[in-house]
Amino acid sequence: MKLPSRVLITEVGPRDGLQNEKQPVSTDAKVELCTRLLQAGVRQLEATSFVSPKWVPQMADAAEVMARLPRPDGVAVSVLTPNMKGFEAALAAGADEVVIFAAASEAFSMRNINCSIAESIERFRPVAQAAIQHRLRLRAALSVAFGCPYEGEVPVAAVVDVASRLRDLGCDEIGIADTIGVGTAAQVERVFDAVAREVPLDRLSGHFHDTYGQAIANVVASLQAGVFRFDSSIAGLGGCPYAKGATGNVATEDVVYLMHGLGIETGLDLDALVDTGQWISRELGRASASRAGNAIAARRRAQAGAAA
Repeated sequence: MKLPSRVLITEVGPRDGLQNEKQPVSTDAKVELCTRLLQAGVRQLEATSFVSPKWVPQMADAAEVMARLPRPDGVAVSVLTPNMKGFEAALAAGADEVVIFAAASEAFSMRNINCSIAESIERFRPVAQAAIQHRLRLRAALSVAFGCPYEGEVPVAAVVDVASRLRDLGCDEIGIADTIGVGTAAQVERVFDAVAREVPLDRLSGHFHDTYGQAIANVVASLQAGVFRFDSSIAGLGGCPYAKGATGNVATEDVVYLMHGLGIETGLDLDALVDTGQWISRELGRASASRAGNAIAARRRAQAGAAA
């Protein structure tokens, strides 16, 4: 299949990335991270999560983050909303898009949100209806679509089934997620081909973690399957608290480097993203997980040393 000329990248680092940090991240740092990402050209930003601070204390400042965010024209800011309380807070905060989530395996659903897949869909039904009523874009994440830490291999039919249920809820976009990073390129192509028989490709996106070093290969496989929407996380921030050993999301810098190498437009400034990835990594006291970001930063340092 011919590759797309342009892709749409949703930056999930401020939410999906930072919520997995054990150390507290200040509101100032979160707002600066979002601001830097917007200045780098990000137009789809997953900024925070309206969840119980008891369960996710890192997101306790969601309303303040939203209130302080710059909102340039053409930017869509999304937030995770697990229930109606979260949805109402998101609406009051001026979110453009709300995100719900389900799992492709029953065991993961029980461990993650303490209910079956069917129960999770019913829980999200009022949120979906409210989003449609208020004309907010509705996005869903479909976790463990390529493998589950508790059940192992996930049948393709199970992914198709849950994706179809999310479609029926009225979701504008469904992210097929490799939550624990075990997927391979052939598997990715198989899953997207099967799901696309039930959900139009322009409503599907890819969400990959890099635990086994396959995330970029899986992005390419998705492109070849006709997918042009992807989630990524600056500096490869993220993980999964319910999947031991799972690493962060595919790094935004790596995805953009790939796309630009393929001649695919992203609308993003790679140099500014590298700066941002290096900055947030210093703030968190560790090296960036972005291979491209670290290589470009090292090259800059070498050039600066040679010039001196």
